[in-house]
Amino acid sequence: MGLIFRLAWRNLWRQPKRTWLTIGAMLFSNVLLIFMMSLQFGMYGLMIENTLKAFTGHMQVQAEGYVDDQKMRQVVPDVRALASTLREELNSENVAARARGFVLASSEERSYGIAVLGVEPAFEPVVSSVPGLVKQGRYLDSYDAAEIVVGAVLARNLKVGLGDEITLLCSGLDGSFAATVVNVVGIFDSGIAELDRSIAEIPLGHFQDVFYMEGAGHEIVINAPDVEQAPALEARVQGLLPAGKDLVVQDWNRLQPGLKQAIQADMSSSFFTYGILVVLVSFSVLNTQLMSVLERTREFGITMALGLKPQRLGWLVMLETCLMGSIGVVLGALLGALLTSYFSSNGLVLPGMEEMAAQFNLPVRMYPRITLLSLLAGPLVVFSFSLLAAIYPAVRLRWLQPVQAMRAA
Repeated sequence: MGLIFRLAWRNLWRQPKRTWLTIGAMLFSNVLLIFMMSLQFGMYGLMIENTLKAFTGHMQVQAEGYVDDQKMRQVVPDVRALASTLREELNSENVAARARGFVLASSEERSYGIAVLGVEPAFEPVVSSVPGLVKQGRYLDSYDAAEIVVGAVLARNLKVGLGDEITLLCSGLDGSFAATVVNVVGIFDSGIAELDRSIAEIPLGHFQDVFYMEGAGHEIVINAPDVEQAPALEARVQGLLPAGKDLVVQDWNRLQPGLKQAIQADMSSSFFTYGILVVLVSFSVLNTQLMSVLERTREFGITMALGLKPQRLGWLVMLETCLMGSIGVVLGALLGALLTSYFSSNGLVLPGMEEMAAQFNLPVRMYPRITLLSLLAGPLVVFSFSLLAAIYPAVRLRWLQPVQAMRAA
């Protein structure tokens, strides 16, 4: 084995320029794969965290079936008490109760149908970024005051400003007609037009009075420290729910299916591009090894005439490819890790990303997130396909005839 290893290493450097060109192709592809995959994972992480923290949260406690049709009668009984219990049991303040209703909001000039949320002013800021996005006025500060915070687009559509009144017309939990007049105390601007146009928030106490909720709500929003810890926290919350209330915990995949689908679609298109890159590198390895075998045809013929089996020559060619691929993997992983680590600390601004960043509530500066998967997946795939590409030159030696090979020029 030691002799074959030395022969493989020697043969690898018979044509150093060709070897380095092939290693360079592997090196470039490995560095690019590591950096791009790390950048993707970093973008996905930011997209998930910012989207969920904007409004949805990592999970929500709801009545069974509420996530599908959001009917007013599908409620969480004593929602504030249950939220308080969860805060104590989880030892976390990242829990807030909400109620949701659909109303006709009317100003002096216009009317629009919107969703109104009843929120706990003391706890909503820790589960949602909306309170921190108030650009004019202030956020809600009383549990049962007749006040409202609206989005910038909705304020423009209704032609209202701070201190103006908005009339909310709706149907209560018991089916009766409900109405209230609230004062605009704040206007938020999230940068997401759909959110700013269709959402308004009022204190939970006032919401329950207007909609005749009798202390009930529709959801309890819970945030985990990060998305990786959400499944474990979800299991704990599920175990804390009271029996017989038909309550369930919905994770962010269920609450935001479009977000997961967008990530999967982006990954599919990206992996297709990565696949093309890997195939091109594989053909480069195939070309290098096939030329190497053809150049040594006479030499192979002599060694076979002396009794060396074609299988041993095939293993020699595969070992040469393995050595060349190992150099590409090690150097590629090292340089890819260094490049990614630099931009992980300093960030990267991609031209033309402003619109996409605004759409998903992302910062313009992106930070790649290097993981074991992004560090090893690309180089190992390139290495594997390089070995597959070398199979044909290696197998070709099985049909090599010693006499004909020794006559080759």
